[in-house]
Amino acid sequence: MSKWGYTVKPEDAGYSLKELLRRNFTFSSRMMTRFKQNGCILLNGAPVRMNHVPCPGDAVSISLPGERSSFAPEDVPVIPLFEDEDLLVVNKPAGYVVHPTKGQPAHTMANGIAKYIADTGQAFKIRFVNRLDMDTSGILVIAKNAHCQKELISQMSENKVVKKYVAVVHGTVLDDSGVIDAPIGLLNPDENRRTVMSSGRPSVTRYSVLERFAKGYTLVELRLETGRTHQIRVHMSHIGHPVVGDFLYGGENVLLIERQALHACCISFCHPATGSIVEVTAGLPADIEKLIRKVR
Repeated sequence: MSKWGYTVKPEDAGYSLKELLRRNFTFSSRMMTRFKQNGCILLNGAPVRMNHVPCPGDAVSISLPGERSSFAPEDVPVIPLFEDEDLLVVNKPAGYVVHPTKGQPAHTMANGIAKYIADTGQAFKIRFVNRLDMDTSGILVIAKNAHCQKELISQMSENKVVKKYVAVVHGTVLDDSGVIDAPIGLLNPDENRRTVMSSGRPSVTRYSVLERFAKGYTLVELRLETGRTHQIRVHMSHIGHPVVGDFLYGGENVLLIERQALHACCISFCHPATGSIVEVTAGLPADIEKLIRKVR
């Protein structure tokens, strides 16, 4: 159960509890209704009505009732990188989709996290904050309550979340750094393949070269300013440097790696509950390290 606390300040005098929560937190109207219906608000440890006017120095505590997901627990690798009562950040292996779909109804990260929740004696609904393609490895963020999910998604939409990736791409990237500002869309709604097109959604990727290899490959770090589906893969292909192993966007090379050489390596954000800056990193997986040794 997630909890928040607040001590009433002198400048809060005269405001009702409901007004104070709206002034000092960003809980949605739906969340506020849940607080009222479930008795989630305590004042100095005792139940209180939302229209009560507290005094300076009073301690307000807010608890969210536990929720559960319906995903079937399965033995899928879950590697925690960061966890507290509000968030879980894991290192997703390549080869797993994030949540069940018609084409992949089971054996997903959601199923693995459901087992992790049971194994650790927790109870929370799995709320994904970001997504990764099946064959992209790296950082996956799960919120343990609706408030934290909403806040982090809002931070991402305002470009306040720093998301970094590393990739091995075909060819020698000549510029040490650059910005790819090219809209991405679907030419055919019945296909999964995206492309750069004038009618697409605004999409911005920043890149910097980490290492150039004599065999005609480049290791790059990428930072997303928008979060479109397949954005890095589309953008790097668009500038003539598709990700190695990315069959969909022209980066074929099965002799080097059996999936796209793309890894979500770092994320930084403001914690929705504590206000502190959280930075999480995930080291390169073994297959990308092996690829780098091959092309170095």
